[in-house]
Amino acid sequence: MRALAACAAVLGLIVSPAITRAGRPGDKDSAANATPASAADAAAKAAPSSMEVESDLRQMRDLLEAQARQLQEQQQRMNQLEEQLKASQPGLISESPAAAPANSASEPVAPVGPVGPATGVVAASQASQEKNPDEPTSLHFKGITLTPGGYMAAESVWRQHSLSADVNTPFNSIPFAGSPMAHTTEFNASGRQSRIAMLAEGKLSGVKIGGYYEADFLSAGVTSNYNESNSFTLRQRQFWGQAAFASGWTVTGGQMWSLMTETKKGMDNRSEAVPLTIDAQYHVGFGWARQYGFRLTKNFSNKFWLGASVENAETTTAFHGQNNDFLVGAPGSGGGLLNPIANFAFTKAPDFIVKAVVEPGWGHYEIFGVVSTFRDRIYPCGGTAAGVACGGLIGPSGAGAFNDTRVGGGVGANARVTVLKKIDLGIHFMGGDGIGRYGAGSLPDATVRPDGTLALIRSFQSLGTIELRATPKLDVYMYVGGEYAARTQFLKGGTFSEGYGAIALPNFGCSVEQAPGSAVSTPTGVGGSGGFVPGSLASCTGDTRNVIEGTFGFWYRFYKGSKGTVQWGPQYSYLQRNTWNGVGTGSVNGLTVTTNGAPHGVENMVFTSFRYVLP
Repeated sequence: MRALAACAAVLGLIVSPAITRAGRPGDKDSAANATPASAADAAAKAAPSSMEVESDLRQMRDLLEAQARQLQEQQQRMNQLEEQLKASQPGLISESPAAAPANSASEPVAPVGPVGPATGVVAASQASQEKNPDEPTSLHFKGITLTPGGYMAAESVWRQHSLSADVNTPFNSIPFAGSPMAHTTEFNASGRQSRIAMLAEGKLSGVKIGGYYEADFLSAGVTSNYNESNSFTLRQRQFWGQAAFASGWTVTGGQMWSLMTETKKGMDNRSEAVPLTIDAQYHVGFGWARQYGFRLTKNFSNKFWLGASVENAETTTAFHGQNNDFLVGAPGSGGGLLNPIANFAFTKAPDFIVKAVVEPGWGHYEIFGVVSTFRDRIYPCGGTAAGVACGGLIGPSGAGAFNDTRVGGGVGANARVTVLKKIDLGIHFMGGDGIGRYGAGSLPDATVRPDGTLALIRSFQSLGTIELRATPKLDVYMYVGGEYAARTQFLKGGTFSEGYGAIALPNFGCSVEQAPGSAVSTPTGVGGSGGFVPGSLASCTGDTRNVIEGTFGFWYRFYKGSKGTVQWGPQYSYLQRNTWNGVGTGSVNGLTVTTNGAPHGVENMVFTSFRYVLP
């Protein structure tokens, strides 16, 4: 429209003088109607008078002023139309990449999907993208910025001893010598750790709002297997919303990494200091959880942060020799949308976590604390023998049942410093009562006393990390970590035979292999079939005392630019599981066995990963 108006103005300037000077059709003075005359008369007629010249100039001036007014009015109408269009359909016209607000949390990426009609604004944006191919863009929709993310992964794992596991390692399940799985190796390969993500951001006056979604396929449905189509299911990793105020306050709610998980920058979500491992269970000694949380944090001048969160609670237990006199929870209800073959505790209250972070300019340092509440229901007559009276009833019953509550928790600290601009050194530590589930080793939170009440297990976890940015294309990592669960034993019948790691519990059968078993019934059907049911160990308690892991690996990037990142990496891990000493001598299958009473398991693992990471 502007170009059309400009062309009209130029054409008017060219044509107007000619129109003014030329005779109009029917004029008596035109050449077509002229009569013969002398040369002097012709010259006199041809020469315009001063009044005629002045009239011509006045007409040209009036015409130019009128055209200028028209151009100004057209410009004003165009501006009004653009403002009305933006107000009525904010998602239709997007800003050019140069005008788009900077994304503080993530580098913007190219929009996905087809582009609409090539309007002037879109065409200009496309021209800018062609001129600057290394400048990716995000997708702008109704006033918010959408940034896709994630990666496509092709990964494999080889283990010296079978765990019947994918690329995530159940560290607390390393088999003992008597297990048939300790005599077979294992190789699995899959793309299940491939990840999809989307970041949404918008700005209001004094506050930045948005949210983040992240998912992978490390979840199995009842039809999932490696036989043909795999059919593994989508798993929610993170899904949260956030409001970050200019005053430094930030409110975040949804499923996210626990506040106790170490971060690299303040308490910012999506800056978690997750190990660089291919192993989807990360590393022994790494403290973490991804669960519901409602978090409030305050940033003090980008030097000091305080935060608190309310998070989902759960209870993991390990016990032996206990009668049916207590209840912690129940299998999930299908009607309640919970997994019917998993256990869920009757939690009394959420976990509460507080944290402080300081960044003085030479490193990142954190201290935090966790408070957890545990509850079970006690049945004093639950273990009564048949025919024996208890609580006015005969035999085992629920007479006199009551609830018992225990409060536990722990404290921890994280530190991370950069040396020589290329080496990141980190240390993590956490200790307390009832915090086993917050460690990657998944040690238990609690055991059970002879009276049915819960006894919280004291545990510790630590992790040392070295991450080297050797070259712009090569990252090298080394980790050493360990987790420990204390012996929590109680007297029963004159011996320490109840609780966790009790010294009178049998361990002599952990080295004797048993024949395969029969199919196992589960709430959703039958587990295993002929040839797929390993024999269970007899007289083998095997309560874990500690798990220790050492890892070395690297990532090499073949390409990193506006089109994304293509990288490959191997990882080697050595894992050792040690147990509490128990009874080392006894009879198994009619044979007397003598051992040291403290079985252990060792695992060597090699992982590989090839990934394409979205820009």
